[in-house]
Amino acid sequence: MKKSEIMNKSIDHYGSGYFLIFLFTFLFISGFAAQGIQAQGNLLITPRRVVFDGKKQSQDLNLANTGKDTAKYNVSIVQYRMKEDGAFEEITTPDEGQNFADKFIRFFPRSVTLAPNEAQVVKMQLIKTDQLKPGEYRSHVYFRSVPKQTALGVEEKLKDSTAIGVKLIPIFGITIPVIIHSGESTTKVSLSDLKLNIINDTIPRLQLAFNRTGNMSVYGDLLVEYISGQGDTKQVGTVKGIAVYTPNLTRRFQMDLDNKNKVDYHNGTLKVTYSAQSDVKPEKYAEAELKLP
Repeated sequence: MKKSEIMNKSIDHYGSGYFLIFLFTFLFISGFAAQGIQAQGNLLITPRRVVFDGKKQSQDLNLANTGKDTAKYNVSIVQYRMKEDGAFEEITTPDEGQNFADKFIRFFPRSVTLAPNEAQVVKMQLIKTDQLKPGEYRSHVYFRSVPKQTALGVEEKLKDSTAIGVKLIPIFGITIPVIIHSGESTTKVSLSDLKLNIINDTIPRLQLAFNRTGNMSVYGDLLVEYISGQGDTKQVGTVKGIAVYTPNLTRRFQMDLDNKNKVDYHNGTLKVTYSAQSDVKPEKYAEAELKLP
């Protein structure tokens, strides 16, 4: 029997789409992201990103197996660039202005086996901090599932012995960013190129661009409010966890707005706010308005 493996590599949830490639299945941001959890298959990971900022020298990643079978995962480091549309692309050499974090972190264990409903911690630690120059360093931790191996001598029988058998083995994985901030941030963000399109006369779709300057990435939530001619305000859209990674200066983005809240998108104003995530007092990164129509 001929065996093959398949990979469905999903782009950043807030990117441009999906494409297929062989070998593994990656998940960058899922529906669990809004809850601080990464998930793929039966593996849950929290937090969804690791940021070393200030004096913190170590952090824990909490893994949990929610499935009914024992699962094994190998842990490694991979490198990505973010494209202008928010999609990720694997690389081996950093772009100009990009710094990898792998030389300044260590983690253990490098392999995790989880029984059903079992949890375990993977510890991340900073090293060689005296060699860090001011700026940002980023790599991604990759949790790759290890498929169960069929015992030697055991083969599945085909009903038709003349047929060619193909067995697809999905191999799941999750990547989360590990970011080191060294020194003071000089990063600033602005929003531009706001445009509203009504798709099929029913779906209001907002397009905009994030413009980043400075030495570090930015990460936050996007809020869209509709302001009527009479001054009434309604929330019509929100997206959590949007990043613009170094060295990117621009990220193009689009989102569908609420079309069930009796909003006249042919009049009024759209107010767009990009803010840092905080339970206490979110820092406002940028704000822009779009006059309608």
